[in-house]
Amino acid sequence: MAGGWRAAGLALGWGCCLLLCCAAASKLEVSMPAVVEVESGGTARIECNFYIPGNGSYTYINWFYIDRNSRLRLCRITGSEILEENTDYKGRLSVGEDKALSISRVTVQDARTFVCQVGAGSHGVGENRTELHIYKVPEAPEIMASPGGISVQSSDVSQIAQCVSRNSFPPPNITWHKNGEQLQPEEKMVKIPATLTRESSGLYTVSSTLFAHVTREDRNSLYHCTVHYWLRGQRHAVESRRVNVTVFYPAQHVKLQVMPSSSLVKEGDDVKLVCEADGNPAPVFSFYKRELEDSWQDLTSLADTSSGVLNLHGVNKSSSGLYRCQTLDLDDMRQLEKDVELVVNYIEGVHVKMEPSSPLQEGDSVRLSCDAHSPVALDYQWRDEKGRKVAEGNQLFLSNLTFETSSNFSCKVIAPSVPGLEQSKQVAVAVQGKPRIVAISSPLYVQQDEVVNLTCKAIAFPRPSVHWNVDGTAHEYVENQHIASNLTVRVNHDLLQAGAICRVSNALGVSEKHIQLLVESIRKDQKTPESKGVIIVAIIVCILVVAVLGSVIYFLHKKGKIPCGRAGKQDITKPEARKDKIVVEVKSDKLSEEAGLLQGANDEKRPAADQVVDKSDTKSEEVAAVAGYSRLRPPGVPRSPAPGSPCHGCRLSCPLVPKTPNSRLRTMDSNSI
Repeated sequence: MAGGWRAAGLALGWGCCLLLCCAAASKLEVSMPAVVEVESGGTARIECNFYIPGNGSYTYINWFYIDRNSRLRLCRITGSEILEENTDYKGRLSVGEDKALSISRVTVQDARTFVCQVGAGSHGVGENRTELHIYKVPEAPEIMASPGGISVQSSDVSQIAQCVSRNSFPPPNITWHKNGEQLQPEEKMVKIPATLTRESSGLYTVSSTLFAHVTREDRNSLYHCTVHYWLRGQRHAVESRRVNVTVFYPAQHVKLQVMPSSSLVKEGDDVKLVCEADGNPAPVFSFYKRELEDSWQDLTSLADTSSGVLNLHGVNKSSSGLYRCQTLDLDDMRQLEKDVELVVNYIEGVHVKMEPSSPLQEGDSVRLSCDAHSPVALDYQWRDEKGRKVAEGNQLFLSNLTFETSSNFSCKVIAPSVPGLEQSKQVAVAVQGKPRIVAISSPLYVQQDEVVNLTCKAIAFPRPSVHWNVDGTAHEYVENQHIASNLTVRVNHDLLQAGAICRVSNALGVSEKHIQLLVESIRKDQKTPESKGVIIVAIIVCILVVAVLGSVIYFLHKKGKIPCGRAGKQDITKPEARKDKIVVEVKSDKLSEEAGLLQGANDEKRPAADQVVDKSDTKSEEVAAVAGYSRLRPPGVPRSPAPGSPCHGCRLSCPLVPKTPNSRLRTMDSNSI
């Protein structure tokens, strides 16, 4: 019985499930996204998906929006017809093929709930809704630091900066940071009030102000604000620029220094005493210099009290001493002071001593010693009057003095540790003695009644005077120890006979020299204009003669009249047995060339036919005769080369010997030449 009831219960349960499933499958369903987010100014697209059982079709679709709990229809869709209602959305609505609703140019006022209603006849009516969220990314935050300074001695928290974020939706949140670390509100230390303003456009402006207590260390702190907003479920942030605020605090330390460094200050320099304090604003500066008995001289009138600079122009030895800078903070009337020692480097008392100090004579020696006083180490240099360095050290030794070595020497004292610090002292080393004449215009070649200059140059110290024993116009020139005198005179008979005497004298003696005047015509090396003309004419005639002779020889050579030097000539050598003999033919005016005799090496006489030159050379002989020469054939050499010899068939070249009148034929030994 129990088993039967259990089976009946199971059957009843399965039956109910089947009934519910069938009922759900036969119901109209509409699905929509819960939230749609769109940026202001964009286009919002709201989808409406529905299911009709049995693949049925809808009868109509209505789109509504809810405003203050009221449902207002936007449009009605029946088949292919869309009926748009007259609302604030008119002209901004569109329906897609999938029946999705699009709203263009959305604003923050469009942030509402939208409803999609679907009617399907016997399947009933179904609907769903979507929340439309409109957002606007805030602009970059603007930060403005407090324009006035903030005192660390203020008991209240002071305004540090203000941060403003504009045109955002929904309203963002603002946080503050100092040196990168976020600040949190703290009683009596940090306050962060904020204000929210909704603009007419529906966008929000958020303003936040930071109040905080500052310390001396905050003079270098950097502050900034950050705007935080949500977008599509994610948190975003935009940071402002960094700002620094002016912090007022009293000075704690004072520094006083010499510029340039006190160790490099020398007489004549311009010096600055710079006083610096670490307070803000800078305190009032005062300067003092310690005098005798611990009294202080007020130098504030010479200083710039706002910048803390005391200018000292052209310092000297008396400018050295202890200087003090004193500061006064006008906020708490606290005073601070700092001292510095100013050392002005100098060189004084430069003195040059000469030993011996008595007057110097030529050939003497002298020692120069230099001394000076300075708080720093010194170096010494000796220079001549032209500035050339001649020695180093505080002593200079000069030996074998002459007038020429007399000069002005200077001792240059240098402080190597202080650039530019130097002093010089000059001393004159004068060598005394009677005058010495070093140049005179003698002998001087002149003409009668000619105006000439007589020159006499001497050296001496003390300065000498120059006198002439003849009358004329004298001009004197002085250069160092030298004196030169030029005397302009007219040459007469007495001056030619006696000459002139230059007399140079000073307190230590007299020197004189005689100038000899000679008549210019008796100079051995002087040639008269007539003789020069004769020489020039002779040279020109010689050049012309040589040119004509050369032209004649060249012409005959080109015509073949002169065989010497032509191509194919052969050297004629003497037989070995006659190396020591040279045969010279000298034609006589009485004998013809063909009647002359040639003397052989063995003194035998040869026929006239063998003594004369070959008839083929007659023309060459005639040309040679015209030129004053005779052609000779060496002894033992035949007139024509033998057949088969190297010279057979060629013209022999013969030397030309000058013809001398009344000459005779002779043989000379080679050793006698």
